[in-house]
Amino acid sequence: GIAERLTGRIVAAMEAEGVRRLVVVSAGPVGPKAAGDPLVDRLARKAVEAVLAEVYADLARMEAVLARSATEWTAVRPPRLTDGPRTGVYRRAVGGTPRSSRTISRADVAHAMLALVDDPAAVRTGVGVAY
Repeated sequence: GIAERLTGRIVAAMEAEGVRRLVVVSAGPVGPKAAGDPLVDRLARKAVEAVLAEVYADLARMEAVLARSATEWTAVRPPRLTDGPRTGVYRRAVGGTPRSSRTISRADVAHAMLALVDDPAAVRTGVGVAY
């Protein structure tokens, strides 16, 4: 897929130039399932995963490329994106997925990505973000 191929090229270029840090956008369903999600959330996730299976498989392969690299990467994993404003108020789960993750604005995903650039706890892992 395109995410896997482009990430491989980006990582190769970064390694050639000595650049270490990379923060990418992945997707919530690529990460682990949140413990204790209500039934409605589990069913909705299964439906979305079925429809977008190829996209999520590509993103999972993208994350595998990162994991095999020497790059200090973070994969931000949002649920459904909205066009809402930046609030700066959202949940995040380093290495996991926030419970009942349904939406987050693109602006807050960008905010989270910038905040994670300097977070050593978020290096070489995924970070779930959601309202």
